[in-house]
Amino acid sequence: MTVPKEKVQLKAEQETLLITLYAKTENVPGGIFFDEKALEIREGIDYDFSALHVPMGTRLTLCLRAGKLDETARDFLGRHPQGVVLHLGCGLDSRFERIDNGKVEWYDLDMPDVIDLRRRFFTESERYHMIASSVTDLGWMRRVAAHGRPVLVIAEGLMMYLPEQEVKALVLKLHEEYPGCALAFDAYSTQVVKRITAHPSIQRTGAAIQWGIDDPTDLESWADGIHFNEEWFYTQAPEIEKLGFGYRLMFKISGLFRAARKAHRILFYTL
Repeated sequence: MTVPKEKVQLKAEQETLLITLYAKTENVPGGIFFDEKALEIREGIDYDFSALHVPMGTRLTLCLRAGKLDETARDFLGRHPQGVVLHLGCGLDSRFERIDNGKVEWYDLDMPDVIDLRRRFFTESERYHMIASSVTDLGWMRRVAAHGRPVLVIAEGLMMYLPEQEVKALVLKLHEEYPGCALAFDAYSTQVVKRITAHPSIQRTGAAIQWGIDDPTDLESWADGIHFNEEWFYTQAPEIEKLGFGYRLMFKISGLFRAARKAHRILFYTL
């Protein structure tokens, strides 16, 4: 018997989660990242992924991002096995299943219609929770039971869709609620924000990119105690060596130019 596929009806910014899902399943050169759960979900939903027109460069970047943030979470849990991880704007990502150590308490947060879709593929448990809320409705933090434990906050493919005042309000509230927490998120430069509307996948979804940052230390001026730790560039990823010559050359050339390195990278903070 054929199992009917789930029909996907998402708003513009939410629809971009399908770009990420697609990137993790579509024959990435060098096999640098593959998510079996993502393939299961892709095969279980009714959507024309070919209409997204996701360039190979974007697919590579999204896989490198996922791998780096997986590494970040594993490192955190290596130091704090019973810590708390908050994944903001989780989409249909399966990071909890990929790195669960049997002790972490994990919260995946996204908009209600995204969580509704997510519940068709993931099940909550004593340690795994889903929160249906806009990330900017900061009352969602009352549902996170950190109880003074170390906290890691991951915002993957999220911050660029928020205006700066909402990014600031979110960071300050995280700083207030979970002092000393670690924050990792990917960010565009301001130049990229100005021109990214030409990206074919962004055009397809109609998503609006609103915020970019050039100097990561700018966030330190938002409150005492916010500390910038690291700016990680995709050109640093060791997985690049697994790629064919053409893609390796593309990343190596990009690494020579500051503007290209900073176009899209991952930033790490202690709040």
